[in-house]
Amino acid sequence: MVRRLRVHIPGGFYHATLRGNHQQDIFRTESDRQLLNAIVARAIEAYDASVHAYCWMTNHLHFLMQVGERPLGDVMRHIASGYARAFQQKLTTTGHLFERRYHANIVDVDSYLLELLRYIHLNPVRAKLVSRAADYRWSSHGAYAGAVAAEPWLTTRFALDLFGRDAQYARAAYLHFMESTPDMEFEAPLPMSEAIATGRPPLPARSAAPPGLAVRQTLAQLLDEACQRFAVREADLSSPSRDPLLVQVRAWVAQEALDRRISTLSEVARALGRDRATLRSGMRLYRDQGK
Repeated sequence: MVRRLRVHIPGGFYHATLRGNHQQDIFRTESDRQLLNAIVARAIEAYDASVHAYCWMTNHLHFLMQVGERPLGDVMRHIASGYARAFQQKLTTTGHLFERRYHANIVDVDSYLLELLRYIHLNPVRAKLVSRAADYRWSSHGAYAGAVAAEPWLTTRFALDLFGRDAQYARAAYLHFMESTPDMEFEAPLPMSEAIATGRPPLPARSAAPPGLAVRQTLAQLLDEACQRFAVREADLSSPSRDPLLVQVRAWVAQEALDRRISTLSEVARALGRDRATLRSGMRLYRDQGK
């Protein structure tokens, strides 16, 4: 049977899952989950993607992922193959660790993102592994709640901004949302194969940009905004200078470009005359300083 083509939307959001072959466990020890974290970090860096939520269950994985110019399949194959090889080397086993193909749904941010966030974080509760999402270590819920430090490759700001621009208020609103009962049973976003079969266009995020900013803002406009906000010149931002203020402004531009879905990290790097690794390092420092 011929497989339908995957739909690739640069900047699009996807709910992706990877399941153990024949529902087998994919973790044996705590270090296995830490190994997966490291592999995910490398994949996100390599393919210019973002993880907005995750949950590592006993025999399957959930991702809320936003892709860049490279398709979701590249990211998922990197994660699945890298983890499977490392896992099987430790146990000297053979055969497939994961089902042959990952499953993915396109996420319309306006309709589904927050419900999907709750759905992913409540997986351990529905599976009766814990009584509360807060009791499960291997998901992004704790980072959203502010209870634990987020993994360096996890992006929480975009979804929290949908609850409010003030960080403390947004976390409180998120926790209230998690404790509330949905009005209806969660309906999964449209699978990519159905999007092709039905002719219904898969919609990326549309109107979740920060208040007061145009949805279709360009990178040039963002750079102009940065120059006005931080009182710097655009020529300085693309210069070789490593002045701490310029490093901070470049990090701000890169983070805002991703959060507002204006451009990929690669495009920001080209505009600023930097490489992605340098920008990511600056972004981590910027976040750690609580800017």
